[in-house]
This record gives sequence, C-alpha cells and structure tokens, in this order.
Amino acid sequence: MKRIFPLIILLVTLSLVGIIVIQVSWFRSMLLVKEEQLADRIIKAMGMTGEELMAQKGTLPSLKNKRARPNLTWPSDQLMMELMKPSTISEKFTTFEVQEKLRKNFNAHGLKDTPFEFVITSDAGFLAYDELRSKGFDSVVEDTVRNRSYVYLLQVPGGSNLEGLVPEEAMVVVVPNVKHIVFRELRWMLGGAILFTLILLAAFYVTVSALLRQKKLSEIKNDFINNMTHEFKTPLATISLAVDALRTEKVSADKEKMQYFTGIIKEENKRMNKQVETILQAALMDRQEIQLNKRPVHVHAIIEQVLENFELQLQSRNGHADVQFNAKDDEIMADEVHFTNLINNLVDNAVKYSKDNLQLKICTNSTGKGLQIKIEDNGIGMTKESVKRIFEKFYRVHTGNLHNVKGFGLGLSYVKTIVDAHHGKIKVDSTLGKGTSFTIEMPYAK
Repeated sequence: MKRIFPLIILLVTLSLVGIIVIQVSWFRSMLLVKEEQLADRIIKAMGMTGEELMAQKGTLPSLKNKRARPNLTWPSDQLMMELMKPSTISEKFTTFEVQEKLRKNFNAHGLKDTPFEFVITSDAGFLAYDELRSKGFDSVVEDTVRNRSYVYLLQVPGGSNLEGLVPEEAMVVVVPNVKHIVFRELRWMLGGAILFTLILLAAFYVTVSALLRQKKLSEIKNDFINNMTHEFKTPLATISLAVDALRTEKVSADKEKMQYFTGIIKEENKRMNKQVETILQAALMDRQEIQLNKRPVHVHAIIEQVLENFELQLQSRNGHADVQFNAKDDEIMADEVHFTNLINNLVDNAVKYSKDNLQLKICTNSTGKGLQIKIEDNGIGMTKESVKRIFEKFYRVHTGNLHNVKGFGLGLSYVKTIVDAHHGKIKVDSTLGKGTSFTIEMPYAK
C-alpha cells in the first residue's frame, strides 16, 4: 500500500495535467478558428455593402443627384466641370445610409450584436482624404491590440461607363473587442470545459481522500487489534497463573489463599467483560442503535457516585479531587446509565493520562442554555493535532515511551456520541505538559 499509493497519486496527477494542457491548447486553436470565421463573415458583409454602394456609383452623375455647390452660376465652365466630375460615395450616400447598409448586411451574416465603426477613404492619386466617417471611428482605430480593422476596396463594376475614371475608394471597418466577441461565441464550450475539469478535480480529490481514509482505517485496525490482543492477553495470563496456583496442594489447603486467587480470577473476568462491553458499545454506536431511556437525573449525585469509584485510584496517584457544585439547578433529562458512563470515561481519562500529584477539578455552573460541567486536570496534556482528533474512534494520544495507558481509544468517541444524543455540546482545551479541560453543556429538563 505504501508503494502503490504514491504511484496512483502520480498517475492521476499526470492524467489531470495532461487533460488540462490539451484543453487549453484546444481552446486556443478554437479561438483562432473562431476569429478567422468572424473575419470571413465581416468581409462578406462588407462585400455585399460595397456592391450595393458601387452599383449606384457606377452610373453617370446627373444634376438631380449632384449636390449643389456654392457660387456656381449658369452658364459657366466651372459648373460644367463639376457636373462632369465622376461621383464619389459621399456624393450619393450619407454616413447614416452607409451605416444602415452595413448593419443590415452584418445582421444577414449572423453578426447582429457585433459593434463596428467605419470610414470610406478616397485616393485621387495626389491627395487622400476621408469621405465618410462614423462618429466613433477615431476612438477605436488606434487600439490595434483589442480591435481589428478590415479593408474592402470599392471598385466600379467592369464594363461600366466610369471604369478607370473614378478615384480609388476603400471601406475600412473597425470591430472593437474582437476577443470578447469570440469568447462570447465560445462561452458554452468554455463553461463545459471548466465544468468537466472541475468534476475531474473533484473525482481526483474524492479518490485521494478515499485512499487516505482507507490507509488511516487500515492503521486504526492494526492498532485496535494490537490493543485488543494486549488487553485480553494480560487478564488471560493472570487467570492462567491463578488457576495453576489453585491446583497446587499448598494453596488448595489454605482457605485464605483459595479466596485470594479466586478473587483475582473474578476481578480479571470482570475486566475482560468490561472490555467486551466497550467493544459492543462501539459496534452499537456504529449502527446508531443506542436507545436512550431519558428521565430526570441529578448531575451532582452522579458526579459524587463516579468520584467514589475512583477514590482508590486517586489515592494511588497521590491525587485530589476539587468539586465545586455552583449550579443552582442540576436536573437534566438524560439516560442515567449512559450519562454515568460519560462522566466515568472523562474522569478515567484524566486519571490515566496524569502524573503523580493529580489535581482533578470538577465544577458545574448554570448558564442561559443549560447546565455546564467542566472537568479539568493537570495531566500530560495534548498537542493541537491530538485535540483535533481526540473524539475519533480508536484514536489514542501518543504517550512517547510510556506504555502503561490501557484502552482501545473508544472512550472519548463514546462520550461525544452520548453528548450529541442528548443534544448537548462538548469542547476540549489542552496544553501539552500542563493539562486538559473538558467542558460539557447539557440542556435542562423541560
């Protein structure tokens, strides 16, 4: 597992990177293709507009169509030259008319919402000037990074009367923010690509999380089997030694020794039964089959009862229990058996993970939300990492070279389950080397 896991991570990571690189490359290619397609449609729309304009430009000018010029009288050579002068686009169409023709042809080629600005220029061979110019042309023509310019030459149809006689004219159309237009056309493809990439990343995350969880469960299982073997091996060895002692004539003839060794067998048997009960409780919690028999109970009485059971253990650690019942109302709705086990596990935890001169402090307080119970010790404490995982099933705090702490790592997991089942809250504060504090809030009996 240790070798396969990094290999799986590497292969999946390489696959994801490859897919993302291919998608980015594909999207860039699509941008170029779409930009070329856009340019082709714009040129076609300009071509249709140019044909419409040149169809009328290719006719001989008439006095009716010619715009009147000031200071021209009849008859005069100047007037005759003006009438015979070849027409230009600006003399037959206004800026608005040309813009309307462009818009109509843009719409016909699927460019309905595409903005544009234009200019029509004329080159008489010795002088170039702008005939028609849209209002926003000057503001967009200089930005060649974001905007694109397209040029269409306005040529007189072949065979017309004015072929080769009129000045050269050109239509220049500038489309602003071409990239934005192309992106807008590709937004669904881009959205789909991003969505499926996110799905792949999510699948990768779930897969890695599952593998890590399986690895963690495997380690927990091994630790549990080792702990369980040790917990059962010790009492079994003690019982075996006691039975061997009872078989000797010296012990069987002494009534006091018989009672002593039978007492050892009974106590070790109780210890094994307690361990089996703990495992069964964990199995019930896994299946969520804990049935609570709630009734009004007095918390102070339960705490006093639990402390009586730990009196000998406190004395063996040269310990002292400081009890402060500050709560005016200590009655809550709880399952007496499970709540007693809850307090018992927290006190047992304080005793197990303590040094000599144990100072155990238990106090209760009334709050607006319910009854608060605080159990504090001056034991070995925990790291921040341990505090985060303390309520995980089978998790046990590392005690370095100290191997005298017994258990399966189920006690605090059971505590958390019972507190949640009673709709209460529990939090833990701990400092390594200084001690640990558990605070429980339980709702009052209604």
